[in-house]
Amino acid sequence: MPDDILWRNTRFDSPDKGRGLRAVRQFAVGELVFACPAYSFVLTVNERGAHCEHCFTRREDLFKCGKCKQAYYCNVDCQRGDWPMHKLECVAMCAYGENWCPSETVRLVARIIMKQKVTTERTPSERLLLLREFESHLDKMDSEKEEMNQADIAALHHFYSRHISGLPNEQALTELFAQVNCNGFTIEDEELSHLGSAVFPDVALMNHSCSPNVIVTYKGTVAEVRAVNEINPGEEIFNSYIDLLYPTEDRKERLLDSYFFTCQCTECTTKSKDKAKMEIRKIGSPPDEEEISSMVRYAKNVIEEFRRLLEMCELSQEKMGAIFADTNVYMLHMMYQAMGVCLYMQDWDGAMSYGEKIVHPYSVHYPAYSLNVASMYLKLGRLYLGLEKKTQGVKALKKALAIMEVAHGKDHHYVAEVKREIEEEK
Repeated sequence: MPDDILWRNTRFDSPDKGRGLRAVRQFAVGELVFACPAYSFVLTVNERGAHCEHCFTRREDLFKCGKCKQAYYCNVDCQRGDWPMHKLECVAMCAYGENWCPSETVRLVARIIMKQKVTTERTPSERLLLLREFESHLDKMDSEKEEMNQADIAALHHFYSRHISGLPNEQALTELFAQVNCNGFTIEDEELSHLGSAVFPDVALMNHSCSPNVIVTYKGTVAEVRAVNEINPGEEIFNSYIDLLYPTEDRKERLLDSYFFTCQCTECTTKSKDKAKMEIRKIGSPPDEEEISSMVRYAKNVIEEFRRLLEMCELSQEKMGAIFADTNVYMLHMMYQAMGVCLYMQDWDGAMSYGEKIVHPYSVHYPAYSLNVASMYLKLGRLYLGLEKKTQGVKALKKALAIMEVAHGKDHHYVAEVKREIEEEK
């Protein structure tokens, strides 16, 4: 990987935020700010057989590892490239058989440990920030997080102690798991489906804002950071750590719980989008604040507990619809879950109906060039085409493409795939 991050951007002490990343030169919307290869990565188990274990390429003619029969590769080069990491799992999977079931985080940490054992110099993923410099926030973890950390450490010992000589001591493992949990990334495809987990140290250097000026996408196991607003020399580069659909207090709660800080960005101080995100249905007697707060609590509980149940989603929408408008973010979340269930059940018309209700409010609530909006247009466009609604399908795919060309870059293979889909309909 080129050292472009070193001459395009610089590390600095950001006021009230600690370390940060600052632009050295100007960046236009859609321009690549920098790229960062993964320090370590792991393909999620559910995508084995559909994606290459080494480069994450999606293809149908993959061949499997001759030993464990569970890892799949594009070719011999990919298999050889992955072997330094895969040999660790290959031996363990053969030894445990069907009982091999470490979490994705445990698998990722095991690979990090293996890489640290053989790496003596700064890697291409650490041009500005070393992995060992990651914040762990151990002093801020509650008992629940501490228990989860200990469970992960126990699983690491159980599945890997016979295959990794000289595991770090308990204190070092506790810190490493905490660092990965705070600084790890989820690699996603063009529809935001989960492909795997990874650590990208230089990407982790960026601080959070609910009005980010860059977006992170993935080309295989390389993270690409692109400008979604014009960035001037000297300006700090901000990424978003969370889903930005929700109102201020909800976002702050998520950030404090996962990343241990209270956001003070412009969007959080002005709350400029909260009114639209929390739109209340226009009825004779408007509900009071307590009724609204009670409904928000109800919505959060339902979203957390009943993600897969279409009937519950529909009943919940009916109940919340008595107060919340269809553009309210909690109504949108329930519709999104219902759309997912419809897709799972192959109820294409039902999924299309939900997608149509969701996509415009998404465009209003999310920032420009949001992957969530692009993903919804993609899903909707492909549903239209599958239901022989060609004109609507092509229109939706073009809207997705306009966002993806900025967020992913015009040369990304996801962009090429969507262009090919559009071309095939002409």
